Formats: sequence, C-alpha cells, structure tokens
Amino acid sequence: MLPALEAGGVERGTLEIAAALGDAGVRPLVASAGGRMAAQLGTNHIRLPVDTKNPFLLWRNVARLEALIAREKVDLVHARSRAPAWSARTAARRMGVPFVTTFHGTYSARSAAKRAYNRIMTQGDRVIAISDFIAAHVREVYDCPLERLRVVHRGIDPAVFDPTIITPDEKTALRFAWRIPTGAYVALLPGRLTRWKGHAFMIEAMRSLHDRNVVAVFAGAGREAYRQELLELADGLPVRFVGHTDDMPAASAASDVVVSASDKPEAFGRVMAEAGAMGLPVVATNHGGAREIVVDGQTGWLVPPGDAASLADGIRRSLAASGPAFAARARAHVLAHFTLARMCEGTLAVYEELLSR
Repeated sequence: MLPALEAGGVERGTLEIAAALGDAGVRPLVASAGGRMAAQLGTNHIRLPVDTKNPFLLWRNVARLEALIAREKVDLVHARSRAPAWSARTAARRMGVPFVTTFHGTYSARSAAKRAYNRIMTQGDRVIAISDFIAAHVREVYDCPLERLRVVHRGIDPAVFDPTIITPDEKTALRFAWRIPTGAYVALLPGRLTRWKGHAFMIEAMRSLHDRNVVAVFAGAGREAYRQELLELADGLPVRFVGHTDDMPAASAASDVVVSASDKPEAFGRVMAEAGAMGLPVVATNHGGAREIVVDGQTGWLVPPGDAASLADGIRRSLAASGPAFAARARAHVLAHFTLARMCEGTLAVYEELLSR
C-alpha cells in the first residue's frame, strides 16, 4: 500500500517488489489512489483512496481493506507510507494477517503530534529501514524495538546500470544536447530542484573551482521560481539546467563524476549507487546514507555539508582518480551491496519470516 503511483523511489521500489513476488509465484496486489505507473501492474493494481489524511476517510478505508483482504485471501499487508499505514494496520490486525511497514525517510518530527502521526511506521510486525542510517533514526527518535527492525538497503539493477551498454554515439548526442564543450568534464547533480538537494552549494563549488573545463549539469525538475533563483546565482558559470531525465544510465555515462550535495541527510541515496554501478566516482556530503554507499577515497569522496571549497576539491580529486581501475572498484562495491536482487531477496525474507511463524 502507498498513496499513489506517479513517480519516485517509493513507487519504483513497490513495482520492483511486486515483480519479484510475481517471479516467486505469488500474486502481488498494490493498493493506491492510482497514477501513471499503475498501468504497469495491470489487474494487480487495486484503486483505493488511500492517499487521504482525513480521519473519517481513513476509518472508511479500514472496511474497504478488510473486504479486500477477505476477497483476495491476502496473506500479508505491507504499508510504505504513513496515511495508508493508519488504515492498513487496523485492517490487518482485525483480519489476523501480518503487517509490515517500510521507513523510507526521516519525516518531519518537530512536534509531539507529528511524531505521534509518524509513529505508525514503527507499528509493523516487522519494520524495514532502507539504510543503517534510517534504522538508527527509528531507534533513536521512535524507540522501535530492535527485534522488529530489519535493514534492507535499496537496490539498483546492474543490467540497466551497465556502462558497457551505452554507445559512444548516445554519450555524444546527450553531451551535445547539454551543450558541453569538446573535452570538458561533466559533474552531474541528479535530483529534483528543491533547496535541500544542495544546488546552490554546488554552484558555489563551481565558483570555487575556477575551472571552465568542468561543467555542472543539474538533471531534475522543480518549481520555476526556484529554478530562476538558481539561474541568477549561476550567472556566468558553466552550469546547465537540463530538466528531468528518464534515462539515468545514459546521463551517468555522459558524465565524469556524480555529485550528491544535499544539506540534509539522504535516507539512502539511490543516485549514488547508480553512479557507482556505472563506474563513476561520487562526491557526496558526509551524512546519512552516503556514508554507507560511498567508500571515502576508494569509490568517491565525502565532504562536509555546506563546504563549497571541499566539494570543489572532491570534484578535482574524483576527476584525477577516475579511470578503468577506479571504475571497476566502484562497480564491484555496488554489485556486492546494493543490487535490486539483494533488495528483493531481503524484503521477501522479511515476509517469509512472518508467514512461517
């Protein structure tokens, strides 16, 4: 269960687990309010208004879910977001089936009321944390019992993020579309144009680089007002705003280093794992999931949040270190720890643990 199936890491992970369940001979049902990704599930998608936060409608959803569990003989319920989880827990308990939650982020917890609302994500028979960082957060902020907590890192598909399948012509065409001068290096920052992703921090690093042979590429969409603000900040600097891209393997292949400049900790940081699988060095701010994905000095560099000079230095170091040996080491690290297969196996193992009791 999740609110909707428009776009994003939670949505993509849901479809990936649904596919793994299908491959295992299990019928996966995904309940959401719909969205452009729902068509990929066909009849396995159940449209329900589980995106609501209205208490009255949340209560009505309990009856809808109970009927669904009974009709489809559902064996286990897995909620990936707070609003659906409030209805899902009650329905699962009433119907006597195991209830699982996945904690995908730190969530805002500035008030007692907000923490109480968030706490539903710790009420599963098993609580999946998407990184060691999130597991520690859940323990510290919500006092989630260790015996119910399981860490299952997010994963990428190494068959999709494979540098050998991107042709030189594809790289050349993309660099041309980005207006990259011949011989210039590309520092790619993927992510939605939102303040905490650190685009302004990256622009200051470009100013600190004083190197016109490095071009920063911001791949992501966002509010036009914020984009205009960043354009003014980047005036006179080699910075490109290329909008949203659906082809991250090609974008990575056309780049020389990937940057994660977030000023708040990333819960996991999928783009860092994707970059490593493509053999690219990663420069990331030293907090959150980045510490689990990037091996400092070996597969990339970790820099202090908000320190533009250190970020610029990390980019210089990455460009100097990149090469076949570095690429092989970066890809091997990701394939050993952060693959789609490992994520699916870990999630299905949690299900099996509950269903075999």
